Amino acid sequence: MNFLHVAIMIPFLFAVMVPIFRKVLPRIHTGWLVLPAPAVLFAYLISLIPAEEAVSASLPWMPSLGVNFDVYADGLGLLFALLITAIGTLVILYSTFYLDRDKEKLGHFYVYLMLFMGAMLGLVLSDNLMVLYGFWELTSISSFLLIAFWQEREKSRYGAMKSMVITVFGGLAMFAGFLMLYAMTDTFSIRELIELAPTIMNEEMFLPAMLLVLLGAFTKSAQFPFHIWLPDAMEAPTPVSAYLHSATMVKAGIYLVARMSPVFSIGELWMWLVTGFGLFTLIYASFRAMKQIDLKAMLAFSTISQLGLIMSLLGLGSAASFYAGTDQAAFYSKATMAAIFHLVNHAIFKGALFMAAGIVDHETGTRDIRKLGGLMSVMPITFTVTMIGTFSMAGLPPFNGFLSKEMFFTSVLNIRDSDLLGEAVWGALIPLVAWVASVFTFVYSMLFVFRTFAGKRQPEKLKKQPHEAPLGMLLPPVALASLAIVFGLFPNLLSYTLIEPAMAAVHPSLLTPGQQFMVSIHLWHGFTPELFMTMGVAAVGILLFRLHGKTAALNAPLFERVSLNRSYDSGLKGLDRLSGALTKLYMTGSLRQYLIYIFVFLIAALGATLYGEGALLIDTTGYAEMSFYEAVIIFALILSTIAVPFATSRLMAIILTGVAGYMVSLFFVIFRAPDLALTQMIVETVSVALFLLCFYHLPKLKKEVVKLPLKLWNLLIAVGVGAVMTVVALSASGSPSFESISHYFLENSYTLAGGKNVVNVILVDFRGFDTMLEIVVLGIASLGIYALIRIKLKGDDEEAKLPARSAELFHDVYAPRSNDVILRTVSKLAIPIIMCFSLYLFYMGHHHPGGGFIGALMASSALLLMAMAFGMDQVRRIVPVDFRKLTALGILVALLTGIGSFLFGEPFLSHAFDYFDIPLIGELELATATLFDLGVYLTVIGVTMTILLTIGRDQ
Repeated sequence: MNFLHVAIMIPFLFAVMVPIFRKVLPRIHTGWLVLPAPAVLFAYLISLIPAEEAVSASLPWMPSLGVNFDVYADGLGLLFALLITAIGTLVILYSTFYLDRDKEKLGHFYVYLMLFMGAMLGLVLSDNLMVLYGFWELTSISSFLLIAFWQEREKSRYGAMKSMVITVFGGLAMFAGFLMLYAMTDTFSIRELIELAPTIMNEEMFLPAMLLVLLGAFTKSAQFPFHIWLPDAMEAPTPVSAYLHSATMVKAGIYLVARMSPVFSIGELWMWLVTGFGLFTLIYASFRAMKQIDLKAMLAFSTISQLGLIMSLLGLGSAASFYAGTDQAAFYSKATMAAIFHLVNHAIFKGALFMAAGIVDHETGTRDIRKLGGLMSVMPITFTVTMIGTFSMAGLPPFNGFLSKEMFFTSVLNIRDSDLLGEAVWGALIPLVAWVASVFTFVYSMLFVFRTFAGKRQPEKLKKQPHEAPLGMLLPPVALASLAIVFGLFPNLLSYTLIEPAMAAVHPSLLTPGQQFMVSIHLWHGFTPELFMTMGVAAVGILLFRLHGKTAALNAPLFERVSLNRSYDSGLKGLDRLSGALTKLYMTGSLRQYLIYIFVFLIAALGATLYGEGALLIDTTGYAEMSFYEAVIIFALILSTIAVPFATSRLMAIILTGVAGYMVSLFFVIFRAPDLALTQMIVETVSVALFLLCFYHLPKLKKEVVKLPLKLWNLLIAVGVGAVMTVVALSASGSPSFESISHYFLENSYTLAGGKNVVNVILVDFRGFDTMLEIVVLGIASLGIYALIRIKLKGDDEEAKLPARSAELFHDVYAPRSNDVILRTVSKLAIPIIMCFSLYLFYMGHHHPGGGFIGALMASSALLLMAMAFGMDQVRRIVPVDFRKLTALGILVALLTGIGSFLFGEPFLSHAFDYFDIPLIGELELATATLFDLGVYLTVIGVTMTILLTIGRDQ
C-alpha cells in the first residue's frame, strides 16, 4: 500500500475517531483535534511537487472486474489535492472559532467534514472510473449532511435535498457514461482511456458517453440550468460554504472536465458544449449576483459565475487538441493555463470572501446588505480582507484575479481570431459576452464590499453590536487575502510548480517526452487590448454601481413568475402526485393481491424465458431412479404442504410448515449435504419459534368463505408457479449449457483457501464479497424490524398506562416463557451443550460441516430455548448484550478483515493460511478466513436475537 492510499484514508480514520475524541476530551473543541489531518496531508502533498514524474500506486480490489484502487498524483490531481487540504486546514481552524462548542453538534459536523475531505481526495487522485464514481457520490452524500447540519431549519433541509437530487442525478448519468467508455475500451483506467481515445472517436457510444459525462460535470459544478442547488446550499454553516462551494465540491465538475478532456476533446462538439455552457453560466449568474441582498447568496451566484468562467476556459483550451504537433497548439493551450491559474485564484479570494461574510454574520447577526453599512471603522481587518478579495474577484491590479482575468480576455480574443470560427460573425459574441459578464462581476464585487463596509451605519437594524472578530477567526481569511497579493505580485511562483504540470496532465498529447509548456505570467504586458478591456470594465462597472439602487433592471428580481426553481419545485410535486396515484393502484393493503402480482409476474417472466430458450422439453433419461426413502419423504413433504391451507388453527399451520422444512433437511441428509442439512434444520427451528412469536399477537384464525372462481384462480396460480419452478429445476440440472464450476471449487478449495469444507470455503473465501453484502443486508433488515416495532410500541405506550402489578402481568403475557419444570430442568443441561456445539461448528467449519453461519444459528437456538424456558428478561440478565451492537460489531469485524488484505497489497477480502507449531497443541492451521467467519458468526447471532427479542415485545 502506497502512502497515497493512506493519505486518502486518513480523513476517514479521523471521521471514525471524532466520536472517541468527543467522549475522551469533551472540553476541547473538536476542531483542534481534527486540524492535524489536513495540515499533515498538505505538508506531504507539498513534498511531492519537486517530483519529476507523477506518483502512482495500485491496490487490487476486484481485479477480475477491472476495478482496482489505483491512485495517480499527476499535476492535475496534485493541484486539486493541495487545494482540498490547504483550504480544509484553514476552514477547520476558522470553524473552531465560528462554531460554539456547547451549542453545536460538533461531533456530527467534523465527522461529515472529514468524510467529505476524504471523498474529495479520493475523487481527484483516483485513476479508476468506478472508484472515482464511488468517491463522487460520497461527496454528494457528505455534502448533503453538511448542508443540512442545522436540520431544524426547513431551508437547510430543502437546500440539502435539492443539492442531493440534482448532483446524484448527474452522478448517475456520469456513471452510465463511464460504463459506455468501458464497453468501448474494456478498461476503467483513466490513463489507458486517454491512450485509447483516438480509437473510440467513431464509436456509436462515444457521443452519448460524452454527453452523460458532461451532465455529471455540469450538475456538480452548478452550470446552467443545474445551478439552482448552489444558492439554496448557502443555508449551511459558513465554514461549509467556504469549503464546499468555493474550493472543493463545486470544483469536482471542473476537475472531471479537465481530466476527461484528453478523451473527448478530439471532437469539436466537446469544445463548443463546454465553452457555450460555461459562457452562458458566466453571464447569467453574474447578472443574477447583482440582484442579491444576502451576502452569501451574492457569493453563491458569484461562485456559479466564476465556475462558468473556468469551464469556458477549459472548453477554449481543448481546441489545442485539434492542432497537436503544430505551433498553434501552444497558442490555444493558453486558455487551459488561464483556467488552471484562475482555479487557484478563485479558491483563494472566494474562500476569503466566504469567511469574511461569515464574520459579518457572526458579529452583526445579519447578512442583509440593506441592514449593513459603515462597518469599516469597527471591523477594519475584515474590511481589508473583503476589499482584497472583491478587488481580486473584480479583476483589478495588483491582485491575482487581475492576472487570470487578463488571461481570460486573451483566450476569448484568440478564439475569435482563430480559423475554428471561419467567417462566422457570431464569433465576436464570445469576447463580448466575456466583457459584459466581467462588468457585472465588477458591479457585484463593489456592491459586496461597499454596501457592507462603507456608507452610514444602521445599528438599529442589527441583532448584535458589531465588533471585530477574534484573532483565530481572522487568521484564515487574512492568510488567503495575503496569498491573493503574493500571487498577484509574484505569479511565477506557481508557473512550473503547479500550473505547468497540471497543463501537461490536461494536454498530454501536445508534449513529447522531456518537453514542457512555456508558462510565463507577468503583471504588466504593456498597453494591450486586454488592458483596455479591463479599463472599460472598470469604467462601465463604476457607472452601473452608481446606478444600481436607482435602476430597477439592475436590482429588481428577474422572472418572478417563471423560474427554474419554480419548475424544480412543481416538477417534484408532480412526480410525488404521480407516484402516489400509481402506488394506490396496486398498494391496496391486501396481502393476497400482492402475492398474486408477484406470482403472476414470476410465471410470465420465467415461462416466457423458458419458452424462448426451448427449455420446456426436458430429457429425463439420465435421471436416477427414486429410492423408497426418497418416496416416503416426498409423500410426507407433499402431504404436509397440502395440509397447510386446511389447518384449523395457526399453531397447526406452523407445525405443518415446520414439517415440510424438516422433510427438506432429510433430503439433504440423504443426498450427503450435511452443511445444508444442518442449516435447514436450524433455520426451521428458529423460524417456527419466530412464527409462534408473531402469531402470538394475532387474533384467532377465522375461516373466510371463498367463492369458487377465486378458488380456481388460486389453484391456477399455485399450479403455474409449481410447474414453472419444476421446469426450471429440471432444466438447470438436466441440460446444462456450460460445464459446471463445481470442479474448480472441489479441486482448489484446499490448495487456495486451506479448507476441506467446500461449502464454507466458498462462503468465506471464493464468494466472500457476496457473504459480506448479505450480512449487511441482514443487519439492515433486523434494524428495520426493530425500528418498526419500537415505533409501534412507543405509539401504543401500553405498559406505561398500567399500574405496577399490571406491568408485571404485561411482561408475563408478552414475554412468553414456560412454567414446565421438565423443560426448564432439561434446558439448564441442554443450553451449555448447544453452545459448545455451536463453537465446535464455528471452529471446525473450515474443514468439516459447519461454519460461522451454522454455528451462529445454533447459538441463537440455544438463546431462544433459554427465552422460552426462563423468559426474555432472564436472557437479558444472563446475556447482558445489546444484540444490535453485536450485529454492528460482526459487520465491522468482517469489513476490517477484508480491508486488512490491502496492507499486503492484495485485493479486498483476500485470505491467507499457514501452519504453525503451537506449544502443547502441535501443528495447527491458522486462516484469516476464520476472522471473517467470526464476523459472520457475531452478525447472525445479533440479527437473529434482535428480531426474536423485538418481536417478543422486548422493552
